[in-house]
Amino acid sequence: MSAQSSRADTQVRPYREHSLEDNQIKLEPSWKKYLLPEFSKPYMQDLKNFLLNQKNLGKKIYPKNSEIFKAFELTPFDQVKIIIIGQDPYHQANQAHGLCFSVQQGVDIPPSLQNIYKELEQDLNFKIPDHGSLESWARQGVLLLNSVLTVEDSKAAAHQNKGWEIFTDKVIEILNQEKQNLVFILWGAYAQKKGALINKEKHLIIKSVHPSPLSAYRGFFGSRPFSRANNYLKYHGILEINWALS
Repeated sequence: MSAQSSRADTQVRPYREHSLEDNQIKLEPSWKKYLLPEFSKPYMQDLKNFLLNQKNLGKKIYPKNSEIFKAFELTPFDQVKIIIIGQDPYHQANQAHGLCFSVQQGVDIPPSLQNIYKELEQDLNFKIPDHGSLESWARQGVLLLNSVLTVEDSKAAAHQNKGWEIFTDKVIEILNQEKQNLVFILWGAYAQKKGALINKEKHLIIKSVHPSPLSAYRGFFGSRPFSRANNYLKYHGILEINWALS
């Protein structure tokens, strides 16, 4: 593990037991300055009430409380280099763990992630891993951000338009304003809508169709997002991402 990864892990570990439903919201320190005010706004209170109501009705919500903000915990604000934007979490048991497109080791690799791995192999000649965990990317500065951070069991998109999109728009707005030379990777029309918030003069936007089996052959394969992102970072004197997953 790199020194950078070790520092990130040390910073975030005390904050993993807190979620939107706690009386006090605990965020990784470098994000707190920017995002803590959001939790007192009416939309976030409505979202909190919605989630509490859903759980009181016996609904299963993914990911578990301690992992809702995992993307922020593993990738502190000061270390963000690349943002990959997903839609909402996986909606089957044991899949979602707070990072878009990622599943924990031991869980079957979802089809879209399988296609991401195929493109990674073609782009950088890396061996396709036998697991679906993208935590090593997150620890190097890749913010794996879903637009919606929770979902109901077996009901895709069940928590859309409940307030999460406002929150994640704010995240992108802050990154766009406060940082320079970020790479935003937007796969599919849903993620690309977020591109309206990004200043193309300050940052690189890499777009393609979604890696889903329904669309991957219409422009995702061959788009080379990983090498393009690293070339941009290198050009600006920023340490590149080691995309290999062992």
